[in-house]
Amino acid sequence: MGLLKGKHIILGICGGIAAYKSVFLLRLLVKAGAEVQVVITPAGKEFITPVTLSALSGRPVISEFFTANTGSWNSHVDLGVWADAMIIAPATASTIGKMAGGIADNMLVTTYLSAKCPVFLAPAMDLDMMAHPSTKRNLELLAGYGNHIIEPAEGELASHLVGKGRMEEPENIVKAVEAFFASQCDMAGLRVMITAGPTHERIDPVRFIGNYSSGKMGFAIAEECARRGAEVTLVSGPVSLQCVHPGIRRVNVESAREMLAAAEEAFATSDVAIMCAAVADYYVENQATSKIKREKDEIPQIVLQRNPDIAATLGAKKQPGQVLVGFALETDNEAANARLKIERKNLDFIVLNSMRDKDACFGTDTNKVTIIDRSGVEKAFGLKPKSEVAHDIVNHLVEII
Repeated sequence: MGLLKGKHIILGICGGIAAYKSVFLLRLLVKAGAEVQVVITPAGKEFITPVTLSALSGRPVISEFFTANTGSWNSHVDLGVWADAMIIAPATASTIGKMAGGIADNMLVTTYLSAKCPVFLAPAMDLDMMAHPSTKRNLELLAGYGNHIIEPAEGELASHLVGKGRMEEPENIVKAVEAFFASQCDMAGLRVMITAGPTHERIDPVRFIGNYSSGKMGFAIAEECARRGAEVTLVSGPVSLQCVHPGIRRVNVESAREMLAAAEEAFATSDVAIMCAAVADYYVENQATSKIKREKDEIPQIVLQRNPDIAATLGAKKQPGQVLVGFALETDNEAANARLKIERKNLDFIVLNSMRDKDACFGTDTNKVTIIDRSGVEKAFGLKPKSEVAHDIVNHLVEII
């Protein structure tokens, strides 16, 4: 039976010709030991009948908010709590757009919005629809929300055109879901400390020196590690983000020196430290205790002192068996500067991104990184939502552990 045995899975089916594949997907899920509840859109019933789906799943198929013959209410909230995973296959352009925009005008999208479980989408549509900017944007949004996109394959489509848009084969969809559940426990028992966000160095009670870091990358890594079973301590500078996973213990700090103290304390009992914060290089030595007033003829002089290098400090204290991961944001000589940091800070690997890459820096929902390890091996990745970048980084971490 394996990884899907006893799992509660919602199978969402939309109105597309690829709905015929959903029958085979349903059969594979049931054969793997899953309990499957089919939720189908009204358009989906034009392509495959609820009778077939009910016979295979052993459950009445849900399509409407009310079941007409019994007058009973189908609770999307109860379904969202019940499910261990939700698979939408095929996911049409229309449903993808509704999911991205929160347009809950049918039972399937309403159930999606109530789901507390991981959601997998297997898009299926003609190649021009797949390539349309609105579809790309909607898929990026959904991936950014934490959904898992199972990319469609290329080949001959129902239109007889050839291109990308074929729903992935049912066997591969099942493998993707199984891989997800396998990854749920690959960090179980590990204690991970992550730094995230900027630090603020006060000039006076209302002004500070800082940077544009939003904390999104560090928070995404924290969520990914916690989802995969790690016990996570997140040391965060001033950001507006909130933790979602209950397995994350958050420690809020403001300055670099506060972050160092919290990071040192957590690192002493951690197996892994991931230094994702954008730490200010300097602090203000002559910080004012009250607001500096603007004077016509006098310009205040700010005296700066160098902040401690948190990653290097932890690198000097690293014990055998501990793993230390750094980040490098560079503007030139990117790879060379990143390699120097690996040696200087005693890192196991470093995640490099460049200010030159559009949509891959502070404040964005996407990132483009290269992972460089101590041996000099590089893994370059394309522009992705930060949730997917976090997945790539944690995958590399698990490999070296």
